Amino acid sequence: MSAALRRRVEQLLSKADVRIGGERPWDLQVDDDRFYARVLAQGSLGLGESYMDGWWRAQSLDGFLFHLLSAELDREVRGWGVLWDGLRARLTNLQSRRRSFAVGERHYDLGNDLYQAMLGKRLVYSCGYWRGRDGAPLQDLDSAQEAKLDLACRKLGLQPGMRVLDIGCGWGEALKFAAERYGVSGVGVTVSREQAAFARELCAGLPVEIRLQDYRELDERFDRILSIGMFEHVGVKNYRAYFEVARRCLAEDGLFLLHTIGTNRSVHHTDPWIGKYIFPNSMLPSAAQIARASEGLFVLEDWHNFGTDYDRTLQAWRANVEAAWERLPPRYDERFRRMWRFYLAGSMATFRCRHAQLWQLVLSPKGVPGGYVAPR
Repeated sequence: MSAALRRRVEQLLSKADVRIGGERPWDLQVDDDRFYARVLAQGSLGLGESYMDGWWRAQSLDGFLFHLLSAELDREVRGWGVLWDGLRARLTNLQSRRRSFAVGERHYDLGNDLYQAMLGKRLVYSCGYWRGRDGAPLQDLDSAQEAKLDLACRKLGLQPGMRVLDIGCGWGEALKFAAERYGVSGVGVTVSREQAAFARELCAGLPVEIRLQDYRELDERFDRILSIGMFEHVGVKNYRAYFEVARRCLAEDGLFLLHTIGTNRSVHHTDPWIGKYIFPNSMLPSAAQIARASEGLFVLEDWHNFGTDYDRTLQAWRANVEAAWERLPPRYDERFRRMWRFYLAGSMATFRCRHAQLWQLVLSPKGVPGGYVAPR
């Protein structure tokens, strides 16, 4: 039976130009024969969990996963978990108000020490923009994150005295940047207690208020709204409500910047391994889902895709966290490290093969008079 299962896995991997026991960086080395049955039965969940358990390895983990995703083997070997997740997502609102704090507790509250080690000088947990105002390429993560924050501020046309809402404010870096560089005041909301506490300290002395709050509770007026890397947690059942909240909170002459990862196909749930270990109840939106949910509420002024920058951002995060493991507390044990490596490598592979995108949208309630000119 084991030999037959191995042959089946070898046949599948051959479609991705991957060999078991091969010498290329992306080839697979299997250290436990139970791997074959597990991955065939469970798909991506079994692949990720067996890596966490030390059953297999690859010299280039992101290279191996890139070959698998490029050959779309994730669609060929899905496992029963995908069917169950799909059914559950259609029958249940996985991102309801009652469930909305789960991702904060299980992911963003893991520990500020981990994120400070990984994310660099600015605690910005989203794609950097790897070019300056003059279009010249940037060489380091901190510069790329500053360029991204500045790009968002320029797209919003921030002016001194404006009041800004940040939906999903993270550790407060965007509001701090906007307040210091552009003279605005603001409110940030997050579902992470660790983020909220850090952001309040970071923004101390600035006209910035940080709230531990679900976005659906917002009902006050702002000149500008931004949301960076939060929409991935909203869920398709709530997309319309999300845009309705943004519309009721935005001034009639305001602008709304939405920064989100996007996917090429409309789905209703996330990958089973990602949902179980990294981002519970998350899902990536498609262009069609965003368009349907915002229809009649906003005029789409600009849609900017710089998804290829995410691979480079993730590589920088990986380098940072790998260099920091020995300094981090023992709660980040070897199994956690393998989980985190699989998460970062899988994300790199997803963006590298262009299955996922990074979009920045600029929307206005009624259209910018005379048209909107988008900064780049």
